[in-house]
Formats: sequence, C-alpha cells, structure tokens
Amino acid sequence: MRTFLALMSTIILSATGASAQDAAAKYPNRPIHIVVCVPAGGGVDTVTRIVANGLQERLGQPVVVENRSGAAGNIGAEAVYTADPDGYTLLAAQPSPLTVNPLLYKTIAFDPTKFEPVAIMTTVANVLLVRPDFPAKTAQEFIAYAKANPGKINYASQGIGTTSHLTAALFEKVTGTKLVHVPYKGTAPALTDLIAGHVDMIFMELASALKLHQGGKARILAVATFKRIANLPDIPTLDEAGVKGFESGTWNAIAAPPKTPPAIVAKLNKAVNDVLNSKDVQDKFAKINLHAAGGTSAEATAFIAKETKVWGAVIKEAHVPAH
Repeated sequence: MRTFLALMSTIILSATGASAQDAAAKYPNRPIHIVVCVPAGGGVDTVTRIVANGLQERLGQPVVVENRSGAAGNIGAEAVYTADPDGYTLLAAQPSPLTVNPLLYKTIAFDPTKFEPVAIMTTVANVLLVRPDFPAKTAQEFIAYAKANPGKINYASQGIGTTSHLTAALFEKVTGTKLVHVPYKGTAPALTDLIAGHVDMIFMELASALKLHQGGKARILAVATFKRIANLPDIPTLDEAGVKGFESGTWNAIAAPPKTPPAIVAKLNKAVNDVLNSKDVQDKFAKINLHAAGGTSAEATAFIAKETKVWGAVIKEAHVPAH
C-alpha cells in the first residue's frame, strides 16, 4: 500500500510539473492585465503604460493596464495577491505596498514578501517642492522657517506610507522640525492642491516636479541626492543645505502573484528588460527624468528587501502610527 501511494504521489508531482512547464512554454496565449495601484496620471501609472506598450509588442498579446487605487496601494496589491499565479495578472506599484504597508495598516490582507518581483522598472530622485508663493526661497530658509513655525507648515503626500510621506517624516526627525501631514489619494490631487496653494510643500519625485518648477507653478528648493541633478545644476542637495546624509528616491516595480512559476517570471523579466533597454523607451523616460532600471528578478527581490529595511526603520524611529 505504501509503495502504491508513493508511486501515485510521484505520478501526480510529475504531472503537475509537466503541466507547469507546458503552461510556461505556451505563455502568454491570452491578454495580460497589469494592475496599477495608484490613480491614472501618477508616476507609476505613466511608467507602466510605457512598459505595457513595449511588452505587448514583444509578447504578442494585449497588455491591459487597470488602475485600482486606494489605501496606499493596498487595494490593487490585494487584488493581484489573490489572483491566479499564472502570469496573466501582474502588479505595478510604488514602494509602499511592496515594502512597509504591513507596518502602517493594522489590517492588511497580503504579505508583500510573498510576491514574485519581476523587475524594478524605474528609479528617480525625490525633491523638496513648495507652493510658488511660499516665503522661503532656499532649503536653508525653509528649515529655519519650519523651526520658527512648528506645526504651521502642512505637507502633502501621495498617501500614508508612500515615499513622499516617509521622506517628510525622516526630514522632520533629522531637522528637528514639526510639519502637518495631509495625505492624498495619489500624485495628481496632491500636486493640484500644492499648485493652488492649499498645501505648502511635498517631497515628490523629480519626474513629476520638474515641469512644475520650470513652469513657475511650484518651486524645487533642494534634491534628496548626494549629487546635484544634471537638469537642475543650480539646485543644491539637501546634504549641501545642511541636512547631512539625507537621501531619498522612489521607484516603480512590477511583480507577479505568489507562487507564479519561475519560468513565467523569467520570461516576463526578459521581456521587461528588453523594453527598458530599448532606445525608444529610454528616450521617453529621459524626457520625464526617469532612470530605466531593469536587472534580474533576484536583484529586484534583494532591492525591495533593502528598501523595506530602510523605510521600516524610518517608520519606527519617527513613530509613524499604524491605522
């Protein structure tokens, strides 16, 4: 009896493995859906639509982009987390749903570490962006003003737990300032209110901030990198402005549901890298000040784990409460 059961188990496992290999070999043979967990118009949405067009050409199947925003990316992430792990439903996300949301939400229906990262699509530096009529004209003046007016400067974010929120929390901690957080549901509404003067400032990725700065609709006071940005040679870094060691950037990743077969993840990774390495896509990203990242899925996994550690420490040290 034991021999029979062992034989049946071997047959079932072999059949399952063969079935998975067959599915991977035929993949994709129908449309792929990429769930973007922010509203249309945000940074990750723009990146995903560019990448999706390239994937469609290379994989020979329609690639449909669907926005499911809310709860700092949790709604979209949960939808992909519970989807069939067959490579036909993918997640495109900013850092928070793939890193720190379990620390920020008391109830969360997914484990970010269980996703299968496909690749980091883009990276970009964050900048300190203020409304056009804000009284401080430099980063040093901003810090002095904030210290002299605790609790009177409000800052927008793309939502609780987003990089814009956590960067501001880190800024408060290292500068000894006290700001008031005003979370929004994505980039577009946050910037709309900044331009209108309803909020004072935001830590925002360069790609979304540069045109506003150049058009006089908002002002970049500093960049959160250790070196100045080529497109902004006259704008100092926060490190130069006296906030020593301060660095912050954001990124956009694409991931598959837990237990997606490695062969499918590998096929997606190759296709994404082919897109990111194409001159056409790199030119498009350069125009909006994004850096095409790419790399292996293992490198994406390690990068996300590192970011989780960094921002998890910020949450704990700045006492950002869960809700």
